[in-house]
Amino acid sequence: MTFDKPLIVILTTVTLDAVGVGMIMPVLPELLTGLTHADNVAAHYGILLALYALMQFLCAPLLGALSDRFGRRPVILVSLAGATADYLVMASAMVLPLLYIGRIISGVTGATMSVASAAIADITPQDGRAQRFGMIGACFGLGFIAGPLLGGIAGGFGIHYPFLLAMALNGANFLLALFFLPETRKGVKAPLAAQNLNPLGGFRRVTGIGSLTPLVMVFTLIQLIGQVPAALWILYTQDRFAWSVSAVGLSLAAFGLCHALVQGLLTGPITEKLGERRTLILGMGMDGIGYVLMGFASQSWMVLPILVFLSMGGIASPALQSIITRQVDETRLGEVQGILAGATSLTGIIGPVAFTAIYAATRPGWSGFVWISAAMLYIPCIPLLRAIAYRRAAGPSGA
Repeated sequence: MTFDKPLIVILTTVTLDAVGVGMIMPVLPELLTGLTHADNVAAHYGILLALYALMQFLCAPLLGALSDRFGRRPVILVSLAGATADYLVMASAMVLPLLYIGRIISGVTGATMSVASAAIADITPQDGRAQRFGMIGACFGLGFIAGPLLGGIAGGFGIHYPFLLAMALNGANFLLALFFLPETRKGVKAPLAAQNLNPLGGFRRVTGIGSLTPLVMVFTLIQLIGQVPAALWILYTQDRFAWSVSAVGLSLAAFGLCHALVQGLLTGPITEKLGERRTLILGMGMDGIGYVLMGFASQSWMVLPILVFLSMGGIASPALQSIITRQVDETRLGEVQGILAGATSLTGIIGPVAFTAIYAATRPGWSGFVWISAAMLYIPCIPLLRAIAYRRAAGPSGA
């Protein structure tokens, strides 16, 4: 798979965007403490996380539809410019409401993943999309590894420095896209209907394409399952294995790095060897096994081999995204990617709340149950993937 200029620019844009988002996370609790003058800021922290995901859910389908109508490049440029201004707002926030406003804007401007995915689909033949969607996931993962590291270093100079650094990175990102990103959207522009303003409208339109309905349902379940390590890794490893903060940080970095390497380097070869359908099934199976093993793990050393299974689960989502793009014509790629990004954001709202509640309720008896409960969510995927619509969706590459 060759790396042409548009691909490099899009992947760089995704990486820098993820770096900016991850950079502010280490200092956000301290900033909240300073603004609220309270020791316990968990409620505000949770609300800000949910607010970010909510705005992405509301805006990702809209941005995807706008990119179908006006092109990928202008939507990406406006979003990057808005993100640059937003980090400046948060850097100068002296009152709590201003921080909330900044977080709302972050969610809106951070919903560009759908547009980046659509741009990738524009410039990639159908048989190569799984590999390149894996590259997007890998770049996003690497960004979230580098972001907290850079944020921690910048935070040592002052609580507002990570926001200023994130602003500078997004500004550089904007200039990179302005001068080097061509328009990838070709052909007839899709009309922008009023129904595109409704974030739930895209989900309703999915039901009109029979092959998309089970696929989007499976995609949503996969994203929901992925919320368990995002929400509970720190709490669970500290409770179960008595890990220190540094040990948890190293494990998160290892998890993110392994996941990124698998998505970036193995998704393409595995898909070429097995086809998209079997790659999807393999990824879900490996992920499910990893979750079950994590639920029963009793020693710290067991986590290392479990990471292999959890990382291999990362090949499922790119393969599924590639299958989904086969179901629509080129004029609706942005809309469909917006729907998938909206589904991901929706699980980011529901998942942390649901799984932390399960963990709190079952922790006294068996703290590992939450991992088993998440693995069980793969069970409904079996009848969905056996549907006639899915067999049509797999196409020649999944035969």
